[in-house]
Amino acid sequence: MQQEPFDQVTGGAARDAGGWLGALPVAVVATSADGTVVRWDDTAQDLLGYPSREVLGRHIADLLHPDADQSLGRSLWDLAVTGSGVTGTVTAWHRDGRPLELEIWAAPVPTRRRGGTTVLVFAADAHAARSVRGSSAVWDGLFARSPVGIAVLDTHLRFLRVNPALQAMNGLPEAAHIGHRLVELLPGVNAADMESAMRRVLSTGQPVLDFRRIGRTPADPAHDRVWSCSYVRLEDPAGRPIGLTASLIDITDQQRAQLEAESVRRRLALVNEASVKIGTTLDLERTAQELANIAVPDLADVVTVDVLETLVAGDALVAGLIGGAHTRRLGKAPLTGSPVADVLAPLGRTMRFPASAPYTQALAESRPFVVGHLDAASVAPAARHSTAPARILAAGVHSFMMVPLLARGTVLGLATFYRSRPLGPFTDDDVALACELAARAAVCVDNARLYHREHDTALILQRSMLPQHIDAPPGIEVAHRYLPASDVTEVGGDWYDVITLPDGKAALVMGDVMGHGTKAAATMGRLSASVRALARLDLQPQEVLAQLEAALDDLSEPMLATFLYLVIDPGTGHCRITRAGHPPPAAVRPDGTVQLLTVPPGLPLGVGGESFTTTDLHLEPGSLLVLYTDGLVEARGSDIDERLAELTQALAHPVSSLEALCDSLLTRLVPAAADDDIALLAVRLTGTATR
Repeated sequence: MQQEPFDQVTGGAARDAGGWLGALPVAVVATSADGTVVRWDDTAQDLLGYPSREVLGRHIADLLHPDADQSLGRSLWDLAVTGSGVTGTVTAWHRDGRPLELEIWAAPVPTRRRGGTTVLVFAADAHAARSVRGSSAVWDGLFARSPVGIAVLDTHLRFLRVNPALQAMNGLPEAAHIGHRLVELLPGVNAADMESAMRRVLSTGQPVLDFRRIGRTPADPAHDRVWSCSYVRLEDPAGRPIGLTASLIDITDQQRAQLEAESVRRRLALVNEASVKIGTTLDLERTAQELANIAVPDLADVVTVDVLETLVAGDALVAGLIGGAHTRRLGKAPLTGSPVADVLAPLGRTMRFPASAPYTQALAESRPFVVGHLDAASVAPAARHSTAPARILAAGVHSFMMVPLLARGTVLGLATFYRSRPLGPFTDDDVALACELAARAAVCVDNARLYHREHDTALILQRSMLPQHIDAPPGIEVAHRYLPASDVTEVGGDWYDVITLPDGKAALVMGDVMGHGTKAAATMGRLSASVRALARLDLQPQEVLAQLEAALDDLSEPMLATFLYLVIDPGTGHCRITRAGHPPPAAVRPDGTVQLLTVPPGLPLGVGGESFTTTDLHLEPGSLLVLYTDGLVEARGSDIDERLAELTQALAHPVSSLEALCDSLLTRLVPAAADDDIALLAVRLTGTATR
């Protein structure tokens, strides 16, 4: 077998050992029994400056300092040859002529020749050796007493030393560590990831700090713990890796506190986000979907929101669920693309559950229903009523909870949260968070319910008070439209009317009670009835407005209304107009000329202290009059003058009929859902009136 050179063998052993031999340059010299140098390695040349050709064959005592006692050196070798060995400090002579203090270790080594002896000498700089011994003492004290787990590993990631703190962390004595790798000792932690990080340190020389070791050790096999690990490469004087040190700190308690703080922060952030994103409109479907969206994925992987069918239909809520539960799915996230979501009923589906079903029980008891660990036994009660529980279990759901939508003491529906990712079961904190989100959504759903009820009441009241059919007097052709506001805005108090007066004249009425809801609609009804009674008394327009002002003063709560009152004689075309803060009427002459009639605007009814002014003007046969409320010409972000200009431009285009004119105006000026109620009245003078 081919033998490796002596200096390569000793150097490699020192590097792989990971001990202090690798950190201290040690010269290896061999002499014969009489002290003649027979081997001189590269480290000896580096230490004393002599190449081997200048030393081999000389007596080793010749290398001592000229002032040293040469006989003492020879006697030391005599002791070494006899088998006693020597250890001590000598002063050698460097090739460049300076003294060098050395620590030496010399011992006889038998040779292959019978009775022959070779003296093997290890030599090192005495100052460096003392420094290493001092550092070693400090290191040994720190190693033994440090509460931080410390280990020294070789380049093959085998343990060389382990301090008591790390032995306690791992639950294994030092003897069980030495010579073994981490993946062999602790399979219950992420050892493979840790060794990968260690190899990067050995390869690059860059330390790794705060690498997390997570798992269980024999010291505490029943609980997961977390350690912060740091790795630093150990190098020889030439910068070559000889191993690494690992330090570990148990941060389980800090990590738990950090996770709890993060969980609290996450819950607060989610609640804050919910306060902004849930209930942005008074729409049932949108509110339910906002709840589902906000909870995915931070709280659950899939969420459904179901509302009682009676609520969705607008019927009165009936207390109790004796006959079972009928709900409609109004929210679901994600809608598709998830194995769990694909199992669950889609949006809009009406579901019926008998009184004995867990779903109905959760609604009836008005409290959360939580299954921390979902399995075949836990889904068995629900599986009697539906195949969905078994299917969601097969899809990977391991924990779920049902939380009632409870507002003002009334259950409105149920939100169900499913968890399939490996996040662990729903905790008490998760349930509290889900209840908070559901409560916010329930209030918004109930507000939407109450709003729709009032909205529908006001709309019915308002439409019942609007003229269902207008019998225009001879000489006048009439078309009219009423467009309620979209669901985003409550019903207002807009109205119009055409009243036949004595002598063939007609009163054209357009009003708008400021405000919304049932109150505005009721006030509108009161004013419209008053106008009909006053008009038939053939009062002057300004007198009619004065009486309406008095009617508003009689109300228990102040109300304001804009109003336009126009009396026209179809036979002569004579008009008398009075307005109280209302938009001006538009007129289209027979030649196509369009103008906004110049009439003093006045103040709205209800302000008080106003003397109204009547304006007289004449319209030719074939002329058009257009009366409207502000919803037609007011729009967010638009100047009112620009909108009035749009109205006159729209009127300049000829149309086939008054009905077509009304439709054209609404299409051009109100392209989307109306922000406010709109009342529109178009009147044409036909010139055929008889007296």
